[in-house]
Amino acid sequence: MTDGTRQDAALSTASAPSGRHAVVIGGGLAGLTAALALADAGVRVTLLEGRPRLGGLAFSFRRGDLTVDNGQHVYLRCCTAYRWFLDRIGGAALAPLQDRLDVPVLDLDRPEGRRLGRLRRDALPVPLHLGRSLATYPHLSLTERARVGRAALALKALDPADPALDAQDFGSWLAAHGQSARAVEALWDLVGVATLNAVASDASLGLAAMVFKTGLLSDPGAADIGWARVPLGELHDRLARKALDSAGVRTEVRSRVTSVSTNENGGWSVQVPGERIDADAVVLAVPQREAYDLLPPGALDAPERLLDIGTAPILNVHVVYDRKVLTRPFVAALGTPVQWVFDRTEASGLKQGQYLALSQSVAQDEIDAPVAVLRERYLPELRRMLPTARDAEVLDFFVTRERTATFAPSPGVGRLRPGARTKAPGLYLAGAWTATGWPATMESAVRSGVGAADAALSALGRPRPSRLFAFEETASRPSPGDIPRPPGRRPDVTGASVRGGIR
Repeated sequence: MTDGTRQDAALSTASAPSGRHAVVIGGGLAGLTAALALADAGVRVTLLEGRPRLGGLAFSFRRGDLTVDNGQHVYLRCCTAYRWFLDRIGGAALAPLQDRLDVPVLDLDRPEGRRLGRLRRDALPVPLHLGRSLATYPHLSLTERARVGRAALALKALDPADPALDAQDFGSWLAAHGQSARAVEALWDLVGVATLNAVASDASLGLAAMVFKTGLLSDPGAADIGWARVPLGELHDRLARKALDSAGVRTEVRSRVTSVSTNENGGWSVQVPGERIDADAVVLAVPQREAYDLLPPGALDAPERLLDIGTAPILNVHVVYDRKVLTRPFVAALGTPVQWVFDRTEASGLKQGQYLALSQSVAQDEIDAPVAVLRERYLPELRRMLPTARDAEVLDFFVTRERTATFAPSPGVGRLRPGARTKAPGLYLAGAWTATGWPATMESAVRSGVGAADAALSALGRPRPSRLFAFEETASRPSPGDIPRPPGRRPDVTGASVRGGIR
């Protein structure tokens, strides 16, 4: 936590007027952010979460001696809001960024010994920072690489906020710009499936343009990857709860809200079993369908649009081996059902052997498959990918399923996503599914919480805390890997590493 943030939090606890009370419903990243931002501005805050923990869909649980994340999550250097959140809860050192983007990509359709390619950046200006990597990427032909470069420049010229882009699908745009099916599989979908949770043909061009422009075409270090060295619950539950307590937030878990309505004083009443909580402002930081159920009449012009926002699943396959079978922190794969594999050994607390987690986005066809079927499907693929796994013993195999992991980034979804403000004074919306301009990521969730808090503070007549939007400043800071080096020295691009997941 920065000194400025500590001062804001201390002042808020001392100066919060009893007549300014906000209730935040939902303890995921959006709700946590909104609660902290409101408390830092001097508002008395009650946070209500129906689950027995905080963190939303980015959480951990115990399985025997292991601490398991429900799904694999990473963030990028361009995720300045999530970086602000990590700093605010005192967790930045526990989820460091790699020095430079470096993604190993294995193509199992190639002979062993010739399978490895890499996507990594140099310390050069955009778009030259990826030039050498693209020029030597072995999973595309020379012609495909050249066409990828031209498509990237055309993508850079698009405005992701243009509503016309939201109505188009990314796959058709790629085809119109000379991208082969192989280029889509080996590059565009390699990134897009992981960040959007959709293949190019099912994704909004506006959201895809936002992802690629921001992550790969805005700043040389924008796509450098960060990951948690500890279980997600350590960050999003324990440290977040500690930050809430320090800010004076009343946090109630296992407290499911049954209704939200106006009260006789012109404010709001939030009903939970056995208690009515009155407030001047309410932030609904819950999934869109739950928000629909809680919205009072007239709060949105067309509340049914929330039900039209589709959802997409993510499947995570967890395998514990008796020995080390993956020598890298993570690897992406082609020519196999496996998408991304992560080494979760250290973070889980495993002392012997190795624990791998497979993150499978766009999992509509597998999300309900029996564990036995998934075991028969994925263990042979891991043996194909990792030669050492052929002689290793599988000590444990299990899966975690998030059937509504993200909103579906389908063409036209942009017009369905509401902003933070509703037509009901004092009622605000937050969640990765709201109109942040980002796909369903941790970054989108945090940005939505900041937006809802900002709108509420404006209506309550409270000034924004000085450090609330500190993340906007980080976007212009140079990346560590871009600091000028002495003449004649080549930049070190081999030492970068990453551990974590996709979202």
